[in-house]
Amino acid sequence: MDLRKLKKLIDLVEESGIAELEITEGEERVRITRAHQNMPHPTYFAPAPAPAVPAPTPAPSAAPAAAEPAIPEGHVVRSPMVGTFYRAPTPGGKAFVDVGQSVSSGDTLCIIEAMKLLNEIEADQAGVIKAVLVENGQPVEYGEPLFVIG
Repeated sequence: MDLRKLKKLIDLVEESGIAELEITEGEERVRITRAHQNMPHPTYFAPAPAPAVPAPTPAPSAAPAAAEPAIPEGHVVRSPMVGTFYRAPTPGGKAFVDVGQSVSSGDTLCIIEAMKLLNEIEADQAGVIKAVLVENGQPVEYGEPLFVIG
Protein backbone atom coordinates (compact mmCIF):
# COMPACT_ATOMS: atom_id res chain seq x y z
CA MET A 1 0.00 0.00 0.00
CA ASP A 2 1.21 3.49 -0.86
CA LEU A 3 2.75 5.54 1.96
CA ARG A 4 0.56 8.54 1.03
CA LYS A 5 -2.58 6.41 1.42
CA LEU A 6 -1.40 5.24 4.84
CA LYS A 7 -0.81 8.83 5.97
CA LYS A 8 -4.29 9.83 4.77
CA LEU A 9 -5.82 6.90 6.67
CA ILE A 10 -3.93 7.82 9.86
CA ASP A 11 -5.10 11.44 9.52
CA LEU A 12 -8.66 10.22 8.99
CA VAL A 13 -8.56 8.17 12.20
CA GLU A 14 -7.16 11.11 14.18
CA GLU A 15 -9.66 13.65 12.82
CA SER A 16 -12.76 11.50 13.12
CA GLY A 17 -12.09 10.26 16.64
CA ILE A 18 -12.81 6.63 15.76
CA ALA A 19 -10.87 4.05 17.73
CA GLU A 20 -10.04 1.59 14.95
CA LEU A 21 -9.98 1.36 11.16
CA GLU A 22 -9.29 -1.75 9.08
CA ILE A 23 -8.98 -1.71 5.28
CA THR A 24 -8.33 -4.57 2.86
CA GLU A 25 -7.22 -3.98 -0.74
CA GLY A 26 -6.69 -7.24 -2.56
CA GLU A 27 -4.16 -9.18 -0.51
CA GLU A 28 -2.96 -6.13 1.45
CA ARG A 29 -4.56 -5.41 4.79
CA VAL A 30 -4.03 -2.39 7.09
CA ARG A 31 -5.37 -1.96 10.61
CA ILE A 32 -4.96 1.37 12.42
CA THR A 33 -5.93 1.67 16.08
CA ARG A 34 -5.81 4.71 18.29
CA ALA A 35 -5.02 4.57 22.02
CA HIS A 36 -7.39 6.55 24.23
CA GLN A 37 -5.46 8.91 26.46
CA ASN A 38 -8.42 10.83 27.89
CA MET A 39 -10.25 8.88 30.56
CA PRO A 40 -13.73 9.89 31.78
CA HIS A 41 -13.59 12.25 34.73
CA PRO A 42 -15.84 10.90 37.51
CA THR A 43 -14.55 13.48 40.00
CA TYR A 44 -17.69 15.62 39.69
CA PHE A 45 -19.72 13.22 41.86
CA ALA A 46 -18.32 14.43 45.18
CA PRO A 47 -18.44 18.23 44.65
CA ALA A 48 -22.13 18.31 43.64
CA PRO A 49 -23.63 17.44 47.06
CA ALA A 50 -21.06 19.44 49.05
CA PRO A 51 -22.24 22.96 48.03
CA ALA A 52 -25.90 22.04 48.48
CA VAL A 53 -25.43 20.93 52.10
CA PRO A 54 -23.78 24.10 53.52
CA ALA A 55 -26.07 26.53 51.64
CA PRO A 56 -29.26 25.73 53.61
CA THR A 57 -27.45 25.78 56.96
CA PRO A 58 -26.32 29.45 57.01
CA ALA A 59 -29.48 30.85 55.38
CA PRO A 60 -32.32 28.34 55.75
CA SER A 61 -35.08 30.80 54.84
CA ALA A 62 -33.34 32.15 51.70
CA ALA A 63 -32.17 28.85 50.18
CA PRO A 64 -35.57 27.07 49.97
CA ALA A 65 -37.21 30.18 48.54
CA ALA A 66 -34.60 30.29 45.77
CA ALA A 67 -34.85 26.53 45.07
CA GLU A 68 -38.66 26.35 44.79
CA PRO A 69 -39.19 28.73 41.82
CA ALA A 70 -36.41 26.96 39.88
CA ILE A 71 -38.68 23.94 39.25
CA PRO A 72 -42.16 24.96 38.06
CA GLU A 73 -45.04 22.54 38.34
CA GLY A 74 -45.41 20.01 35.58
CA HIS A 75 -43.93 16.75 34.37
CA VAL A 76 -40.21 16.55 35.20
CA VAL A 77 -37.93 14.80 32.70
CA ARG A 78 -35.04 13.28 34.63
CA SER A 79 -31.62 12.11 33.49
CA PRO A 80 -31.58 8.35 32.83
CA MET A 81 -27.78 8.23 33.28
CA VAL A 82 -24.67 9.96 34.51
CA GLY A 83 -22.93 12.07 31.87
CA THR A 84 -22.55 15.50 30.31
CA PHE A 85 -25.67 17.43 29.25
CA TYR A 86 -25.79 19.11 25.82
CA ARG A 87 -28.74 21.19 24.58
CA ALA A 88 -27.69 21.14 20.89
CA PRO A 89 -26.44 18.47 18.47
CA THR A 90 -23.25 20.46 17.77
CA PRO A 91 -21.25 23.06 19.72
CA GLY A 92 -22.74 26.46 18.97
CA GLY A 93 -25.69 24.85 17.19
CA LYS A 94 -29.40 25.55 17.71
CA ALA A 95 -30.82 23.96 20.87
CA PHE A 96 -33.15 20.97 20.42
CA VAL A 97 -35.83 22.72 22.51
CA ASP A 98 -36.34 26.10 24.20
CA VAL A 99 -38.67 27.30 26.94
CA GLY A 100 -42.17 27.84 25.53
CA GLN A 101 -41.71 25.36 22.67
CA SER A 102 -44.29 22.61 22.15
CA VAL A 103 -42.96 19.05 22.07
CA SER A 104 -44.50 15.71 21.23
CA SER A 105 -43.76 12.39 22.86
CA GLY A 106 -40.57 11.05 21.30
CA ASP A 107 -39.09 14.46 20.33
CA THR A 108 -35.39 14.83 21.17
CA LEU A 109 -34.85 17.20 24.11
CA CYS A 110 -31.09 16.97 24.60
CA ILE A 111 -28.01 14.75 24.40
CA ILE A 112 -26.19 13.20 27.33
CA GLU A 113 -22.66 12.08 26.62
CA ALA A 114 -21.66 9.07 28.70
CA MET A 115 -18.42 7.17 28.14
CA LYS A 116 -17.85 8.86 24.76
CA LEU A 117 -21.33 7.82 23.54
CA LEU A 118 -23.97 10.42 22.66
CA ASN A 119 -27.41 9.43 23.96
CA GLU A 120 -30.48 11.33 22.75
CA ILE A 121 -32.99 11.98 25.54
CA GLU A 122 -36.56 12.09 24.25
CA ALA A 123 -39.74 13.60 25.65
CA ASP A 124 -41.85 10.94 27.32
CA GLN A 125 -45.01 13.03 27.04
CA ALA A 126 -46.35 15.87 24.91
CA GLY A 127 -46.61 19.43 26.20
CA VAL A 128 -44.81 22.75 26.38
CA ILE A 129 -41.28 23.17 27.76
CA LYS A 130 -41.73 25.19 30.96
CA ALA A 131 -38.11 25.09 32.14
CA VAL A 132 -34.63 23.89 31.22
CA LEU A 133 -33.00 23.04 34.55
CA VAL A 134 -29.43 22.25 33.44
CA GLU A 135 -26.79 24.42 31.76
CA ASN A 136 -25.19 23.28 28.51
CA GLY A 137 -22.00 21.25 29.10
CA GLN A 138 -22.81 20.61 32.77
CA PRO A 139 -22.33 17.15 34.28
CA VAL A 140 -25.56 15.46 35.35
CA GLU A 141 -26.29 12.56 37.65
CA TYR A 142 -28.80 9.75 37.38
CA GLY A 143 -32.28 11.01 38.24
CA GLU A 144 -31.35 14.70 38.10
CA PRO A 145 -34.18 16.91 36.78
CA LEU A 146 -33.44 18.19 33.24
CA PHE A 147 -36.69 19.70 31.90
CA VAL A 148 -40.20 20.52 33.04
CA ILE A 149 -42.99 19.87 30.53
CA GLY A 150 -46.38 21.42 31.22
